[in-house]
Amino acid sequence: MADPIPLLIDTDPGVDDALALLMAFDDSAHEVVGLTVAAGNVGLTHTVANALKLCEVAGRGEVPVFAGSAAPLLHPAPDAAYVHGRDGFGDTGYQPATTKVAEEHAALAILRLSHVHAGRLLLVALGPLTNLALALALDPTLPQRVGRLVVMGGAVTAHGNITPAAEFNIHFDPEAARIVFEAFPRFDLADWEATVAHGLPHQEVETWLGGRGGRARFYEAISRQTRRWSADRRGDRWFAADALAMAWALEPQGALEAAERPLAVCLEHGPARGATVVDWNRQSGQPDRARILLRYDQDRFQARVRSALAAG
Repeated sequence: MADPIPLLIDTDPGVDDALALLMAFDDSAHEVVGLTVAAGNVGLTHTVANALKLCEVAGRGEVPVFAGSAAPLLHPAPDAAYVHGRDGFGDTGYQPATTKVAEEHAALAILRLSHVHAGRLLLVALGPLTNLALALALDPTLPQRVGRLVVMGGAVTAHGNITPAAEFNIHFDPEAARIVFEAFPRFDLADWEATVAHGLPHQEVETWLGGRGGRARFYEAISRQTRRWSADRRGDRWFAADALAMAWALEPQGALEAAERPLAVCLEHGPARGATVVDWNRQSGQPDRARILLRYDQDRFQARVRSALAAG
């Protein structure tokens, strides 16, 4: 059997991130070598605590958690506590993990692990791209050592979820997103519009969460507020953005359709800030850096979610 693929996850847990992390821990073909954590869905103190707790719940307390950026590079941005709860995990008051955060800064951990696993590292970014941008500022050669970069972010036809034009992760720190997207010669993008096209049926999710395992019970509790918020505003399907990105990262053959195009990030303050502008007609003369997920096998996606929730 081939050695597992080293997987480094940059994250801002967050209920969506939690499901994606459980999926990663459930996959034997990949080895999670670390979680690098930034502020995003909620503040850094909470996102770090949530990452540590997820590792504990999954029985993976040996996975190191590295704290990173507490704010965007340049400009303050609102969080998503109104969706995820003030603590990012539904304000359940869970008992904090007994494990501690690593001393190394997330940006330095990204660089170090890129050397340890040079050429093989699967880097999955589920939150704002601040940590990756800081790592690139320290060492612009980082992309040469990353085997594949998968990003959850963007709204490729400007149907945003935080503004009319922008998706949350990119809008939170668009300067960081531009740095990352211009530094990597190729990256995979699972955007918000793909998320909407691959919603999970609420009633089926409720059934999956009815299992007796510790992971399902914990996830049912922390996601309850978010699922209710979603059902009230978005209808019969729950949109699990980070989970879809993780499914594509773990099982790339599940992609049924993708498009490679140039992509730019709008930095101007105003209604377009954080928008991901895709050059669908290739008019700019820029290279096709982004491979954009358009369709993923829904059965494979849902099977991975069910398996992750049933484990443990």
